[in-house]
Amino acid sequence: MAAQARGEQGPPHTRATQERDRHLEQTRGYRFVAGRGPKPSATVRPAPLRYWQYDLPSRTALLFVLVVVTVWLGFFGWLGGAQAFRDEAPLAIGLGLIVLLLSICRYTVSDHGLSMDVAGSRTSPSNVVPLMLIRNVRLGDAPADWPKAARQGGRWPGRQRVAVRHLAEDGQTEKAFTHWVRDPKEFAAALGHRL
Repeated sequence: MAAQARGEQGPPHTRATQERDRHLEQTRGYRFVAGRGPKPSATVRPAPLRYWQYDLPSRTALLFVLVVVTVWLGFFGWLGGAQAFRDEAPLAIGLGLIVLLLSICRYTVSDHGLSMDVAGSRTSPSNVVPLMLIRNVRLGDAPADWPKAARQGGRWPGRQRVAVRHLAEDGQTEKAFTHWVRDPKEFAAALGHRL
């Protein structure tokens, strides 16, 4: 009866879907720069986010931009010489920087789930892990008896690796991931666990 009063009905995968939708609703009420508060256009003031941090673009994104800008400038330099290279450089470098800025991710924990949000897009429901499916949080790498952990986020000064074990959408398959976080204890507490 208490579960129905909270709006939690049906089997675990149905509740997980409801929690995912609630997470998306709460996070979409905030700007990408979460520290500035809710969006002015939000009709209902969302609850505060439990935890968020920003991750710089991945090495793959950085390498992709570097290759594209290099090929672009090389092509124009080869066809038009040094003057064409100088003319194209500001545009190529500027667009490369815009792509990198739009590749910054916000790692977000709400009252209902956690997700990795990319600046240039909306959060995909498939990127949300409902909090009710999280089973364990550990400092460091995932233990050997856990499923193979997907690696998320990059290593940056002052960040520590945290391993998270959770259930998949079906409520039975176990999964795990690791992420570099700025404050492991605060992150674990936001997930409802202790380190």
